[in-house]
Formats: sequence, structure tokens, C-alpha cells
Amino acid sequence: ELRRYQLTTASTFVNDVVVTSSAAWFTDSVNQVLYRIPIGTNGALGSAQTVPITGDLVYTTGFNANGIEASPDGNTLIVVQSNTGRLFRVTTSGVSTQIDIGSESVPNGDGLLLDGRTLYVVQNRLNRVAVIALAADLGSGRLVTRLTDKDFDVPTTIDDFGRRLYAVNAR
Repeated sequence: ELRRYQLTTASTFVNDVVVTSSAAWFTDSVNQVLYRIPIGTNGALGSAQTVPITGDLVYTTGFNANGIEASPDGNTLIVVQSNTGRLFRVTTSGVSTQIDIGSESVPNGDGLLLDGRTLYVVQNRLNRVAVIALAADLGSGRLVTRLTDKDFDVPTTIDDFGRRLYAVNAR
């Protein structure tokens, strides 16, 4: 254990994290913010910061920001809003822009994995993973397929190892 953080004293549900070369970013599913912990030289951890989310991502009743992923350079974050099934690009200053995926949506969106320009979105209670081909600017995309498996039992997150995908079930 390197350090402990209390990100907020408000009622909260800190949900997911992505680590870039310069920070760890956390979603909060009930408060319209991201939490940022800077990572400095030699892995030194800085003080926690609260970054308000502005722009297109507007919280509504229910579970909001859930899964989070980062572009390879760490300058753009991708967040899924679980209750609406929408995807957003978010700058490191918190400005959000909806990713246009046409008439598709990813309700119950949970864990995210960005592999090149392919975004995998775990849809937990629907027991599937949406595969979305994103444009180079990450501003739009199209649904390629939805993966299902008889062994899914409310998958919550996803990662890859080599040419394989691994989903973690909540049960």
C-alpha cells in the first residue's frame, strides 16, 4: 500500500479506474465528477483532485458514469453512462462530448477496453460485450458486433492478453 485517499465526503459510488502515465482517473456514478490522482516522476503520487464533468454528459436518475478508458497518449478519456447507454469523450479538464454511434446504445455499460480503435463495452446485466469500431478522433463509431457467452454471469470488466479477451463476472 502506497497511500490512502478519501476522494469525497459526499454520498458517492466511486466505480472504475484507468491509469495513464500521468494520472489515475476514477469515475463516480452518482456525482458528476471524475477524480484524478496525479502520478509524477518515479511514480510519486500527488494529492487527489476533483474534476467536474461538463458538456454533453449530464447525470440523470440512476447509475451514470461507470467504465472509463484512456487514449494511448492519456489526453482523452472515454466514459460510458450506464443508465443511458451513451459513450463520451472527456478531456482531462472534464469537458465531455458524446461519441456518435448512430442509433445504437450500450445500456448497462460497465468495463471498457480500448484496443487500437476498437472499443469493447461490457454490458453487465445484459450478459454481453459490445464491440465498437471508433473513428481516429474517437468522436464517432459503429457497432461491429455484440459478443455473448454461456459462461457470462453479469460480466463487469474486460481486459486482453495476447489475442484473447477476458471478462470478469460479478458472481
